Amino acid sequence: MPGRRRRHGLVAAALALCLTAGCSSAASSGAERSQAPPSSPAQASEHSGRGEQARENSPRGMPPAPPVSVSIPRIGARSSLVPVGLNKDRTLAVPPVSQPMQAAWYRYSPTPGEVGPSVLLGHVDGGGKPGIFHRLHTLEPGDEVIVERADGSVARFVVRRVAQVPKKAFPTDEVYGDTDRPEIRLITCGGSFDRAAGSYRDNVIVYGTLKAR
Repeated sequence: MPGRRRRHGLVAAALALCLTAGCSSAASSGAERSQAPPSSPAQASEHSGRGEQARENSPRGMPPAPPVSVSIPRIGARSSLVPVGLNKDRTLAVPPVSQPMQAAWYRYSPTPGEVGPSVLLGHVDGGGKPGIFHRLHTLEPGDEVIVERADGSVARFVVRRVAQVPKKAFPTDEVYGDTDRPEIRLITCGGSFDRAAGSYRDNVIVYGTLKAR
């Protein structure tokens, strides 16, 4: 898929994603009861100082291959990956809240390991239970994200930065913009829960780069 087309699809979904990705609906009683990620963006940014080096020796991209699973050893998270696209109203399709442990890959982003930012998303909670990305906010630079691909290959990413941002200030270009190396973005919800809106106020975003093979 050409980079220009991919970027177009990403930008088209950006605002929808920043409002819905990985967020439980008001119907999810677990949203109030489960432990939420840190409520202050400053808390998440404390992790961002380390791991920004090592831009040299950036690995070349892998051939395209759909992802089949993701695992994050440090937080004990593992899930198959389902491809998601856009709904008819141009909002991003996400796994049902009734399946909070199901992670997804935004299929209009690069496949993990290709040059560019591959986007994975998951719920923080749902149905009164923790979601697959419930502890995403605890990751630190240097942690590993492992993606198994349909061709049998494995893309291993290292976390470079963890950020928590208000949804109204979602960093669209930073998350979806073209890159000159293989990168990954993991997105879920964070911060305090807005009962009136039925969702969390922030997004937690993990930025990672492909490890040299």
